[in-house]
Amino acid sequence: MAVAVTPCPLPDLPSVATLPKKRLPAGRPRDWYESHNRRLKAMRLVIALLHSGVYRPRTATNRRIRTVAVQIGVRPPSDATCRMVRALMLMRHGSGS
Repeated sequence: MAVAVTPCPLPDLPSVATLPKKRLPAGRPRDWYESHNRRLKAMRLVIALLHSGVYRPRTATNRRIRTVAVQIGVRPPSDATCRMVRALMLMRHGSGS
């Protein structure tokens, strides 16, 4: 029996000091910058999903990932970024179940 789960609002995350931003290296091909930024976005989304209680890649649907993206103020991710989010969650979880 499938249970509909409504996305819960993200809890207030603790304020954590972040590392200072560094400029990206110049002279790389455009696709390197695109994939780098896609990986950063996917990592932010994985962290937000984990904080919202989504721990398994199977429950991280494109719709849920895009909802969380709006909640954290990130542009809605592409299908490729959604796949990357699930792949990162799979690496963390160890299985697809």
